[in-house]
Amino acid sequence: MTPTRTAALRALHRPGDPLLLPNAWDAGSARAVTAAGFPAVATSSAAVAESLGHADGEATPVGEVLDAVARVVRAVAVPVTADLERGYGLRPTELVERVLATGAAGLNLEDSDPRTGRMCDVDEQADLLAAVRAAAGEALVVNARVDVFLHGAGGLDEAVRRARRYREAGADCVYPILLADPALVGRFVAAVGGPVNVLLRPGTPTVAELARLGVARISLGSGVYAAARARVGAMLTALAAGEDPFPG
Repeated sequence: MTPTRTAALRALHRPGDPLLLPNAWDAGSARAVTAAGFPAVATSSAAVAESLGHADGEATPVGEVLDAVARVVRAVAVPVTADLERGYGLRPTELVERVLATGAAGLNLEDSDPRTGRMCDVDEQADLLAAVRAAAGEALVVNARVDVFLHGAGGLDEAVRRARRYREAGADCVYPILLADPALVGRFVAAVGGPVNVLLRPGTPTVAELARLGVARISLGSGVYAAARARVGAMLTALAAGEDPFPG
């Protein structure tokens, strides 16, 4: 990580002119992202885990995850932000030290326990984020995921309550994953009053619509990896059936 890359990543979070992040999982996919002209790379925990032969949900040894992040960082000349679930059980100071050692400029932390699927106490999560911010200073861009809609653990008011607490604790951006209704996205953005990340997937507003709603960051999560796997699967199925694997 360099201060220049971190500052560049932070500056790319512009409400109404969002940073678009097609999440990568290895050096090759990261290079593809930058070759397409995107100014930053994000990893996807699910895609990294599956590409390494593990399941998502902190089932991957943390050393393997961080090694994968480091390979991505070395492969590109743009800022990299790492999806690190809830920190793989590392203490905040160790988490920050090891993330910085990879060269990453940012990290994503979620507020439910990946192993149980249960929401974490909001104050406990705010304390974690505050400790990460204290250890990192301005050296990392912190994206705080809000899992209320993922787990059906409340509605908009609870998501806003958590997002505000996380912003107060030092998060640069908040990420209400699976929030997709345009009216609710607009209300969430207005209520939080800071950079908001939305997951782009089938059924969500378009990139242009999310920009009009004031979103500052748009992620694809494991969507690119899933599309790549589906394409490979279709090619192999066609080949096994004696058909042309390269139609069109």
